[in-house]
Amino acid sequence: MMGTVLVANRGEIACRVFRTCRELGIRTVAVHSDADESALHARVADTAVRLPGAASSDTYLRGDLIVKAALAAGADAVHPGYGFLSENPGFARAVIDAGLTWIGPPPEAIEAMASKTRAKELMGIEPLHEVTEADLPVLVKAAAGGGGRGMRVVRRIEDLPAQLAGARAEAHSAFGDGEVFIEPYVEDGRHVEVQILADTHGTVWALGTRDCSLQRRHQKVVEEAPAPGLKPELTNSLYEMAVRAARAVDYVGAGTVEFLVAGDTPHFLEMNTRLQVEHPVTEAVYGIDLVALQLRVAEGHALDIDPPRARGHAVEARLYAEDPARDWAPQTGTLHRLAVPDGIRLDTGYTDGDTIGVHYDPMLAKAVAHAPTRAEAIRKL
Repeated sequence: MMGTVLVANRGEIACRVFRTCRELGIRTVAVHSDADESALHARVADTAVRLPGAASSDTYLRGDLIVKAALAAGADAVHPGYGFLSENPGFARAVIDAGLTWIGPPPEAIEAMASKTRAKELMGIEPLHEVTEADLPVLVKAAAGGGGRGMRVVRRIEDLPAQLAGARAEAHSAFGDGEVFIEPYVEDGRHVEVQILADTHGTVWALGTRDCSLQRRHQKVVEEAPAPGLKPELTNSLYEMAVRAARAVDYVGAGTVEFLVAGDTPHFLEMNTRLQVEHPVTEAVYGIDLVALQLRVAEGHALDIDPPRARGHAVEARLYAEDPARDWAPQTGTLHRLAVPDGIRLDTGYTDGDTIGVHYDPMLAKAVAHAPTRAEAIRKL
């Protein structure tokens, strides 16, 4: 039984994990950069440990310092949140080697799914090695990373060499890995994903679908569960592929398998070996706490054979500190007021009077509405 959990993250997701830990009677440890010394996640934790170094996002990438902080604070376990080191197999191994419980999948599973090319091989999908006119349009993508970096749509065969070179350069700059691959470009595809949860006893749950098609600059903005308008046979096919992906790497914990859906045809994209930003819509629909389940699985407990039943519909909107008059550029300053009506879930790492700085993502919060029907959930939001 774990008694103290360190969250190797900041902001909204750190506060989210701490909330569940408090409900379960588990002590919490926050880590923070100089810029985050008075941040909400550092204030609400039972213990806060400063990570030495520059006041920037790089601070949260120092796995060695985070492991030292966990040991010094007497933590039993480390939860990575999302982003930063959450999908870094080296960090997962360092946590385990230090004798701490890693609240996430095995490092080998993270490693297997880290490369989009390797993930597709595990799913039996071959990338395009030779492109002809008949294959167009195609998509050049970075094997590592995401967020649209290292991605190019190619509609003319003569443009391919230049686009490959550009994608490789961007991928190397963004991720330190210039590997790219080519796949068919899915026109007007919907971004649909399946939440999975697996234990160490061989049970894998497929916890419904989410639609994350409303994006800006390849970043999700509005998400909902379940994905509307999918035929039952397509939904079942998505579940089967998601479970197959999890079993292919002996997955443990919470993860998400992402697809593009064109018409009634699903195309496997990748597997995210962590908790997703948009996990609250699944929690709302299934009446569960995914963080609590992550902790139970990490302690070795078995899931029930069958997952809970879904009820209703949930929609989440991400709230950002941005200026729409400046092409939605990130903004800084004082957050004077952040409040939502009763009945709306608000996940945030900020409170009234906090300063929004320049060092981190401009997402302030997520507002989540749950109702019996999709129309009612949208109206409520």
